[in-house]
Amino acid sequence: MAEMTSRGTAKVTLPTDEQILITREFDAPKDLVYKAFTTPELVKRWWSGKRGQVTLAEIDLRVGGMWRYVMVASEGFEVAFHGQFREIVPNERIVTTEVYEGVPEGEAPEGDVVNTATFTEADGRTTLTILMQTPSQEVRDMIIDSGMEVGMQEGMDLLEQVAISLR
Repeated sequence: MAEMTSRGTAKVTLPTDEQILITREFDAPKDLVYKAFTTPELVKRWWSGKRGQVTLAEIDLRVGGMWRYVMVASEGFEVAFHGQFREIVPNERIVTTEVYEGVPEGEAPEGDVVNTATFTEADGRTTLTILMQTPSQEVRDMIIDSGMEVGMQEGMDLLEQVAISLR
């Protein structure tokens, strides 16, 4: 079977008014996709897509542990996110909170975005689903309207390349 390219194939759907579901298949086994998803040096290679340079990827991979990613965008400004690990099942599932650090003081929404990443493998290929549970439809729509999909597609393409490179 010829190697299939998956470039730009992440699907974004809106299951409910407060949810964003991202589904993407990778031409790599789930242990390698998981490793690329959870190892700081590897996250630096894919998380920003083609939008800039990741300057920080801190991951304390344990329940209650924190994560923080910072990138300098091509336009020169800094973008940062952080959160806390709520659940970890190695190579299977990760549940984290996600906070965008660029929200102006006093405008932060009530409640966290909670991301559930699930890794399933069939025939050496991995399907990663990321369910973003937002506190409100307003927050969900802000995320969608931020242009997140373009950067996410690029990041997922790079995540696949990183996972394949670990073989």
